Amino acid sequence: MSSRCPDRAVARVALAIALGVAAALPATAAERVLRVCAEPDNLPLSSARENGFENRIARLLADEIGAKLVYAWEPQRRAFVRKTIGADVCDVWMGVPAGFERLATTRPYYRSTYVFLNRLDAREPLRSFADSRLPTLRIGVQLIGDDLAATPPALGLARAGAVDGVVGYPVYGDGPAVARISADLAAGKLDAALVWGPQAGYFTDHAAVPLTVTAAAAPQGFDIPFEFAIAIGVRKDDADLRRDLDAALERRARDIAAVLDAYHVPRVGAPTLAMHAADRERRP
Repeated sequence: MSSRCPDRAVARVALAIALGVAAALPATAAERVLRVCAEPDNLPLSSARENGFENRIARLLADEIGAKLVYAWEPQRRAFVRKTIGADVCDVWMGVPAGFERLATTRPYYRSTYVFLNRLDAREPLRSFADSRLPTLRIGVQLIGDDLAATPPALGLARAGAVDGVVGYPVYGDGPAVARISADLAAGKLDAALVWGPQAGYFTDHAAVPLTVTAAAAPQGFDIPFEFAIAIGVRKDDADLRRDLDAALERRARDIAAVLDAYHVPRVGAPTLAMHAADRERRP
């Protein structure tokens, strides 16, 4: 009897270890969390209801890397990197320009451009910086910070001679700036608008009257880019997460494209590494 006790004891220990490992596996798998900082009221990109296209893409990627998706809702204001990722509030920001200096960025997952936004019933829609009517039109643009000329569209309009008629809409205000711009355009308070394409496309379906979107080519000789490759920002020392997200972006590329299509996000070419490297060189 006694000779068999050690064997039984070993068996019990082995079984306990086996059960312990088996029980630990699901918990270990569930421990991975993808913490995303995002604007809570910035449709069509993100919202606290998680119905923006960046929310949907973040869900795809979290599922792909086997992580639980958790949001920290933070306004993307001045010093947002230091106050969020830098303060360990989250691991990533979706939708940052590829090559953004303050963060390490993944491979870009789309590339877009600024666009002209017009009413569908406009007799002469604005589609070019060479339009001779520019000085007489009321044109809505997104306003970042206190300086209207800080945005590429505003600089382009100034270069083309449109100054007095440019109307700035602060991005920090009551709802998304493009929502306010499209509402005023639909109401006839603006003649046209010049806005970031990924936001404009969504409002063609949500404005009070039909709107049209036309890609904007920068004025001739203009050295500030109108097109940007968009990526995910992670902390610079988190090479493992960046690698995992890069792989997930590649594997889920078709699904991401379908999400962008559903939100009418205009894209320009293929978002290659060479393209966003060129953007970084040209950025003022």
